[in-house]
Amino acid sequence: MIFRRSGRGRRRAIHNFMILLITPSAKVQECAKALQEATSEPTEVASTLRQAASQLRAKEFSAVVVDQSLVESEPDESDLVLQHMGGAIPVYINFAISNLDRVVRELRSALHRRKREVLAARRTAEESLRSELKGTVTALLLSCEMALQATDLPAAEGKIRKAWELAKEVRAKLGAAENN
Repeated sequence: MIFRRSGRGRRRAIHNFMILLITPSAKVQECAKALQEATSEPTEVASTLRQAASQLRAKEFSAVVVDQSLVESEPDESDLVLQHMGGAIPVYINFAISNLDRVVRELRSALHRRKREVLAARRTAEESLRSELKGTVTALLLSCEMALQATDLPAAEGKIRKAWELAKEVRAKLGAAENN
């Protein structure tokens, strides 16, 4: 078979949703539980930015909820966390003035925004691929049609060879798109 679909990327995207909560707050466990219940996503906790950076290196997260007081008091560690965040969406919260309901609302809003952005990026990628392949597929179809209309064998062979080359080009483009 020419194309093999491993499906790993999709499974990974579906099953890798976790939230990282970074705060030294005494109510961190209560907040983690509220976030997990509100989003149905497992929530891990880090009390320092250094612990958070370590967790971000080890796992992928869909969102990282960060206590603003840590960011302001430890800017270097904050940069380290940002470097390892990957595709996670950051949500900055001032835990000194925010209640659990507000934290949950902010996180839900960020996750919905991320979902819309991912869908928009997917649509853009699909349109780009469709546009890129349109010309090649048209040429492939024309070559096949001309080969079918050819009366002498040498002319038909050339058209079929061109169609074969175009099909290989489409396969290469689809393979590149699948690997991205």
